[in-house]
Amino acid sequence: MKSKVTIQEIADFTGVSKFAVSRALSGKSGVSPQTREMILKAAGQLGYFKDQPGHTAGRSELQDPENRKWAGAVLVLFPNVRYQNRESLYWGPVFDGISTRLNQRGLDILTLTEPSNDHMFSLLNPQGLLGIVTVGSVSTQNLMDIKKLNIPVVMVDHMDPAFQSDTVFTDNLYGMRQMMTKLVSRGYKKYQFIGNISDAPSFYERYLGFTSVLADYKIEHRQIPELISPEIDQDLAATLSKALAGQELPEVFVCNNDITAMFAMDILKQRGIEVPGDVQFTGFDNTYDQLPILATVNIDKELLGMRAVDQLLWRITNPDSGYERILIQADVIVRDLQQPSRGETD
Repeated sequence: MKSKVTIQEIADFTGVSKFAVSRALSGKSGVSPQTREMILKAAGQLGYFKDQPGHTAGRSELQDPENRKWAGAVLVLFPNVRYQNRESLYWGPVFDGISTRLNQRGLDILTLTEPSNDHMFSLLNPQGLLGIVTVGSVSTQNLMDIKKLNIPVVMVDHMDPAFQSDTVFTDNLYGMRQMMTKLVSRGYKKYQFIGNISDAPSFYERYLGFTSVLADYKIEHRQIPELISPEIDQDLAATLSKALAGQELPEVFVCNNDITAMFAMDILKQRGIEVPGDVQFTGFDNTYDQLPILATVNIDKELLGMRAVDQLLWRITNPDSGYERILIQADVIVRDLQQPSRGETD
């Protein structure tokens, strides 16, 4: 059996000193927030946290949460990120699903925006909480602070190698593969992906689904790197314009979500490019019904929230079972069936 991952191994992997690794893992000062986040994630990837309490090989007899009378409160944690809040067309329905299921179980709900104050979680009384549902991206440092509370956690649409917990996702890879297969069947052969694939696990999985279908059908693909980099989040207009300068337009821009598609279409229209006349767009999430896009993937957002609560209650009654990743399939919506075929035969 392999011995526990050492601080030296983490230091070698990250290229920083043992001192920095030790300070980061112990939560002490002396390293920048960015370096701390990088070290914690690397430690998680190497398996440093695998031996921590809460991840056991054995398990007791499984218990059914349906047979238990529930009482208490669940904390719902939102990230301190623009667009990821209860007013969001995506995250709002997820929260509604969480709230609906908690009400059905007779449980109270507390909401908190991810704090920037390092001491915020120390003010929470873990004895007053049954568990936590996180919604969207949460920083590694805050997840490590949550871990100290030693209560069950389920994450919706996010995972972190430094923090072991149950997760609930849309099956992003399969949904994107379905949509791309439909596009390929209609004869489209030139694509570019738009969206920062390092911003969220879901976006990276969508990109993997995108590229895997192109590989399956032996379609040559030369991705413009800037269109999938963090630069796209910092200034979409400037990055998109620079990336496309001197480049031939693809037939289809495949976007990481509907919001990116909406903003990118507006930018191209300002440059005199007709959408969908000169180029097609696809999205993901189905958050804007009136967008002139070729296709999107409809996610049952409320179901994501409901299943997160279901899993949290299951985890409370079965604390020793291995962590689970729940995937919920989505449906492809092709909105523009009247577009002319590009090589498709009847």
